[in-house]
Amino acid sequence: MSLYENSVLSSVQPTQTYDQYYIFYDQSEKNWLSIPKTNLTENELNLLKVLYEQVKMSSMPLSSLSRKWHEFLLKDGSIPTLNSESNFRFIQFHIKGHGVDPTEIESAIKGFFSDEVQIIWEDDHNGIVVEERRQISLTESELTSIVDTLESDFYVKVSFYIGKLYPASSQLRNHFIQEKEYFEFAKKNLTSTNITSFEKIFPAFVAFNLPDDIKDKVNTELSSIFIEDPELYTTIKVFLENNLNASLTAKKLFIHRNTLQYRIDKFIDRTGVQLKDFYGAFTVFLACLLFEQKK
Repeated sequence: MSLYENSVLSSVQPTQTYDQYYIFYDQSEKNWLSIPKTNLTENELNLLKVLYEQVKMSSMPLSSLSRKWHEFLLKDGSIPTLNSESNFRFIQFHIKGHGVDPTEIESAIKGFFSDEVQIIWEDDHNGIVVEERRQISLTESELTSIVDTLESDFYVKVSFYIGKLYPASSQLRNHFIQEKEYFEFAKKNLTSTNITSFEKIFPAFVAFNLPDDIKDKVNTELSSIFIEDPELYTTIKVFLENNLNASLTAKKLFIHRNTLQYRIDKFIDRTGVQLKDFYGAFTVFLACLLFEQKK
């Protein structure tokens, strides 16, 4: 940082323009580094490319409407002309892999939607599907099919954030910014799933931002059993995530139902907390999320 005047280090993707700055991402530190292009020699640029991932803005041409959405969502521009009777949602996506071709990715994604959608690229690895809802659209299972198709066809890892449905208004940008914060949190902390949404992220988001004294209380009451028996932690968390469905949980864990029931009984005997009680399940799930943060 001290070597390059006006460089910026941040924990979120920078808003500096890509025609004026070189943008690098430090995977180990989860930080973004923006350096003015005028500050780097060619040799220094090549060295930084070896040390960090350089992030480039997609050079894909934008349609007139896509450009307006890009300016509105990412650059604080004016809102596009919208049908006041329409509703909109934003489906954010992240592509992880080398040699990503945004043109081919965009064409593949659009092919899954029955209605026309606008795709906005933040850079070669991150984008937003702007969807105007006129009819029932893609479900979570259908988005899972998109993930499977993209990963098998393009040899990349893909994650989606399914936004909520909002009426047309000037508040759309504020909704998008909040959802972007949740998605950034998920990309850093929830790597076990590739389809996320508000309801899937928010419990972990709350747990992460709890005061330390509250975390300590939960950990004191329940986390010690997970420390002693990490396998029990995995079992209980998967059981709760699958709505206490024993058959589905056993299938996902590749264990017999009797083995699952033995582990559940073991947890209840040692903690005194009933998992089929709403309050018990909520408290234990919070303990699981906090334990996961410490792993």
